[in-house]
Amino acid sequence: MQRIQNLIQAVKAPDHGLAEAAQARLDNLTKPLGALGRLEELAKRLCILRGGLQLAQPRPAAAVFAADHGVALAGSSLYPREVTAQMVYNFLNGGAGINVLCRQVGATVQVVDVGVDHDFPEMPGLIQAKVARGSANLLEEPAMTREQTLEAMAAGAKVAGDLIKAGHDLLIPGEMGIGNTTPSAALAAAFLGLPAREVTGRGTGLDDEGLARKIGMVERALQKHQPDMSDPLGVLAALGGLEIAAIAGYALAAAANRVPVLMDGLISAAGCLCATRICPGVKAWLIAGHASVEAGQKAILADLGARPLVDLELRLGEGSGAALAVNIIQAAVAIYNEMATFESAGVTGH
Repeated sequence: MQRIQNLIQAVKAPDHGLAEAAQARLDNLTKPLGALGRLEELAKRLCILRGGLQLAQPRPAAAVFAADHGVALAGSSLYPREVTAQMVYNFLNGGAGINVLCRQVGATVQVVDVGVDHDFPEMPGLIQAKVARGSANLLEEPAMTREQTLEAMAAGAKVAGDLIKAGHDLLIPGEMGIGNTTPSAALAAAFLGLPAREVTGRGTGLDDEGLARKIGMVERALQKHQPDMSDPLGVLAALGGLEIAAIAGYALAAAANRVPVLMDGLISAAGCLCATRICPGVKAWLIAGHASVEAGQKAILADLGARPLVDLELRLGEGSGAALAVNIIQAAVAIYNEMATFESAGVTGH
């Protein structure tokens, strides 16, 4: 717990005093004022987050946190729980969506076992940080103990810290865990004070009957645990999952080190939402990579005041939508750095 407390104390607000100077540079580029829209907004925000008016192209990295869920055994997903471990091997072999999209933008991919019900051999690219062999069934008992929650958060924080020490300055929280949209929806409902039906989606493709059953599961979990908003760690423990807790720690450590976090879909956003409830200062360091089709993710982004960079109706998870959005960030940095000013181009200004 002390490590998490130290990170919470280290989170500081970014310097918004840089906004005016960054905007002045953008306004002096050879274009009508504001003509590049959100690319300009993004470049200015990156200056604020990085604490300076010089922007280098980001060095992105994705951490894919993997864990199993007890609620999956209750039928919350179309896929069997064994798929979690199978997909970890796919990530490590470079064959998943997150691998493909990260290769396109030069992003590193780390795979972290924080709670898969499988024993992996030592493999390149795999970080062994197993807290338990999956969470408990949140319909019957808390998904995790407080100790497990803190251990998973610490594991995520360590991954973030190591990536930052290696020179990465844009962190993507990815995930893999069959059944993990159910605890994510439960966390969204609890922290946002919304009915289960407004934040629960079809996940990997549930039909109407499956969706109704899933909504019922979220309602039962909320009724059983009666989440207390004054104890966000307890809410995460009761309703979450090991990879969701790891994402919360990852986001917290990134914020403590003044590094922006590029959120992905529902599960990624749920972990980051938990981080903001544990430490409100984390919110300033979050960027929404994309808009998922999951209603819960949209509700979380609205609460965080985070506008997604792209909306392509994705629902893959893994960090894939965030990896795709790195292209937009790279474009914003290139515009800021490489576009001529009115003076240098000999163009009459506004």
